[in-house]
Amino acid sequence: MSTSPSAPPPEDVKSCCANLYASDVARMLVGESFHPGGVALTSRLGELMELSPQHHVLDVAAGLGTSAIHLARRFSCRVTGVDLSRENVDRASAAAAAAGLSELVSFVSGDAERLPFPDGSFDAVVCECAFCTFPAKETAAAEMHRVLRRGGTVGISDLTRSRELAPELSGLLAWIACLGDAGTVSSYRAQLEGAGLGSVVVESHDDALVEMVERVRMRLLAASAMLALKKVDWVGGDWKSARDLATAAMREIRHGNLGYSILVASRA
Repeated sequence: MSTSPSAPPPEDVKSCCANLYASDVARMLVGESFHPGGVALTSRLGELMELSPQHHVLDVAAGLGTSAIHLARRFSCRVTGVDLSRENVDRASAAAAAAGLSELVSFVSGDAERLPFPDGSFDAVVCECAFCTFPAKETAAAEMHRVLRRGGTVGISDLTRSRELAPELSGLLAWIACLGDAGTVSSYRAQLEGAGLGSVVVESHDDALVEMVERVRMRLLAASAMLALKKVDWVGGDWKSARDLATAAMREIRHGNLGYSILVASRA
């Protein structure tokens, strides 16, 4: 975890992330799938993990359940999603029921750093665009290892950085946007290996990040215009800070400092 003095308190990060991801504003900006590449990249993650109908998969920080539902539909696997937000859990459960997948997909409330499951409960664990927001990444990785059976796989997709980011990408809003404590590929690998996971495979998907940030930037510009015309409101929000953050993020991407990768590891 970053030791920057501007890093927000860990509990603020986790609660703000969970609350924002449950909001209508977040869906307006990024759509139903809150990570670069959307469900197409979720499918790629599942392919690399070789998911099948025989697998019981844990989706950590499952949000509104988009990825969990997609994995169940795409690979016919059973999926349990865990999320810190009770509202997310309720809405994800309703989405699974509406999709006719309640027998395959379920959701529970819980913390990624204290997963509410016995040892060896799952054949696979996925975590998309959330690992970088966990204040105690080593603890979260150890929990993924703990709940994974022997021979199982962990797959994460997340933002990566090649060097320290600009100062404007260190505040609470940047952390909520998965930017504030993005790690290097080597740091993620070390955290997975430190938890006892091995044979780490890395696949870069930087283009998906470019597309998502540009889309968010354009939607923020449109939202700002609507706000000026009093056709939309974001109570307690700061559109200018969000626009500035997206612009700074795009600059870091173009300079090669920010990227997006999949990492898949296994438990021996």
